[in-house]
Amino acid sequence: MYSLAFSPDNSHLASVSGDRTVKLWDVQSGQEIRTFRGHRDRIYSLAYSPDGTVLASGSFDGTIKLWNVETGQELHTLHEHTDLVEPLIFSADGSLLVSGSFDSTVILWGVPR
Repeated sequence: MYSLAFSPDNSHLASVSGDRTVKLWDVQSGQEIRTFRGHRDRIYSLAYSPDGTVLASGSFDGTIKLWNVETGQELHTLHEHTDLVEPLIFSADGSLLVSGSFDSTVILWGVPR
């Protein structure tokens, strides 16, 4: 297990491991809700938007994917880093995402909706 993140309301837990997927779990029942697929390499970082509707995942391949939590659909892929993306954090209003990378860069993204 590389990373875990609780939803803002603590009802869901997102997890990543070496299989290049994000899994979403119901905290009460312990049941898997859905699996997010699309990264080409291992995922190391996760962050929920403050409203809990978007989940960001950062990969070893330098990409960040934004996911619709409700549907599991990929919303956007952000490409700028050239190495492992870790950490990720949303601004308090959810309009910005900050990513760090092993490529020694920090990027401030406007979150497309």
